[in-house]
Amino acid sequence: MKACVDIGGTKVAVSLNSGSGLELVARRSEPTAKTGVNDALALQVMRMVDEACAQLRLPPQAVQRVGVSSCGPFAIRDGLVEVVAPNICGGMAGPARGLPNDWDTALLEGPLRTRFSHVRVENDCVAALEAERRWGALQGFDHCAYVTWSTGVGVGLCVDGRILRGKNGNAGHAGHMFVSDDDSEALCGCGNVGDVEALVAGNAVARRFGADAATLLARAKGGDPGAQGTVDELCRVMGRVLYNLVTTLDLQRISLGGSVFWNNRDYLLPRLSGHVSGRFPALTAGCELVGAGLADRVGDYAALALVS
Repeated sequence: MKACVDIGGTKVAVSLNSGSGLELVARRSEPTAKTGVNDALALQVMRMVDEACAQLRLPPQAVQRVGVSSCGPFAIRDGLVEVVAPNICGGMAGPARGLPNDWDTALLEGPLRTRFSHVRVENDCVAALEAERRWGALQGFDHCAYVTWSTGVGVGLCVDGRILRGKNGNAGHAGHMFVSDDDSEALCGCGNVGDVEALVAGNAVARRFGADAATLLARAKGGDPGAQGTVDELCRVMGRVLYNLVTTLDLQRISLGGSVFWNNRDYLLPRLSGHVSGRFPALTAGCELVGAGLADRVGDYAALALVS
């Protein structure tokens, strides 16, 4: 048995895989731990794995391999991954963001290695990129990206058939690119004002517009002119991110997922594509935007890809 762990700023999901095929069993999900001391996240993961084992009447020792697909960024301390996620660690932007802790990092890989013999931790978009290239919409593409529009905004990148990771495994954190310097209300959990996440991420929408992303998108799809204008502005920002990725990396295909996008994909995809298609064709022609081939299970399969 292998454990597949998907850590996001909103929830943690855990499931088990027997080692044959893509079947995931004993899946459970709960809100991401954000209180107590900064090993709370790792303890939550280990407890959830043990609970999954108990559901299948397996001893905890039956699971020794774990793949962890986690939101980032990461810090590497003593060779081990710690999470420095703005949506988890309250010590980054301070009380203004309202997170119930003062963590600068959340311990992850170190505690897990005391419980499991094999641990692989990757940024969630890097892991999702691996899964989409193996089983999803990016099969056969050597110049591609996976983009999540969810609680946060993140990217996994592949150029010339090689997945880009960077010095600390943080390549692809396009959600923290600056796109505005005059919106004092757009405070990101990382402390930046006016970066992509602060403007369009799922957790920013409610703060900026008084309605969560699901409500705002429902109003837009229902014909509310104000909501439609707001969503068009969100798509303008995200569309520029996608355009910049295509022109910088000369991509063939971008696969999109995450709760904000996936739950509204038919409405959002043509609007996002309109900010890429036809602009400077020498760089954008031949690149298409598509929904994730693994649909809303991309996070689960991302973790599986790390241990398969």
